[in-house]
Amino acid sequence: MASTCSPRQSDSPPRSDSLPHSGPPRHRVVVLALDGVIPFDLGIPARLFGAARDQDGQPLYDVVTCGLSAGPVATTEDYRLYVEHGAEALATADTVIVPPAYPIVDEIADGAALSPELAAALAGIRPEARKVALCTGAYVFAAAGLLDGRMVTTHWNQAEHMEEQFPALSVDPNVLFIDDGDILTSAGVAAAIDLCLHLIRTDHGSSVANFAARACVVPPSRDGGQAQYIERPMPAPTAAGTGPARAWALERLHEPLTLQDLAGQARMSIRTFTRQFRTETGQSPGQWLTRQRVDLARHLLEATDLPIDRVAERAGFGTATSMRQHLRASVGVSPQAYRRTFARV
Repeated sequence: MASTCSPRQSDSPPRSDSLPHSGPPRHRVVVLALDGVIPFDLGIPARLFGAARDQDGQPLYDVVTCGLSAGPVATTEDYRLYVEHGAEALATADTVIVPPAYPIVDEIADGAALSPELAAALAGIRPEARKVALCTGAYVFAAAGLLDGRMVTTHWNQAEHMEEQFPALSVDPNVLFIDDGDILTSAGVAAAIDLCLHLIRTDHGSSVANFAARACVVPPSRDGGQAQYIERPMPAPTAAGTGPARAWALERLHEPLTLQDLAGQARMSIRTFTRQFRTETGQSPGQWLTRQRVDLARHLLEATDLPIDRVAERAGFGTATSMRQHLRASVGVSPQAYRRTFARV
């Protein structure tokens, strides 16, 4: 039976797995499976990065799973996994990913130091390698001192405790992931999917990331942050959501939308709409609109040859100057530089 996360779709490029790989070495992702690993989290990187393909259908990443030693690894479920690689694989990684594992995370959260074996394994990671922690896997990097001075995230129900235990770092509990260059962290559980897609998008552009997302039947990106998942009192049953207003706005990003326009679509007062909107998305309406316009501008820069001024109009920024300011604030480059990097060949 074909994999449920296979790029074999009607709109997919032809597969050529049987052909020998040529060209530059693929980016190597090494996932560290510690005893007590959560199988769901462990499997996410291989599924997402494995679905990233170039125009010839060739894999863009090599994904390797390792333990502290080769052999069986306990999981949180009623089975063990067998990994063929030991910690020496970490030294070969371009990206190292640490999923959550229990009781190791609980022991670190209770103040225990890393075992000598785990500390030595982490010390073997090349300094230039990208380091990624999924959910409470961030505790492992924190205990190794790798997150000192960084802004990170983790599962919302652990954010306050992590910040108290490791005062050298700062935790933002409201976002799905944080990209701090060579250190990236994700919120709980499925936010690992968002982070992996972000890494693919950063490395190879939105077209490849969107293809991988379609292959794995997940959204290419999600609105808001994990603030929308934090436990809060449920709103009154009669309260209307802001989803229809957001859908309406997405069809009109090129128009000068106002807060009053959005609240009117939801049939709410501006004050009620703003409060409900932040509860549902973790963002203000203005922040959300800007993000959607930046995302649309990035897509148009990648997928079309429209002039920069026209892209700015279509994305709702009005002028190229405004779009340039927002794109630089969001992704750190100008529209021209972004297009040179990510435009489809």
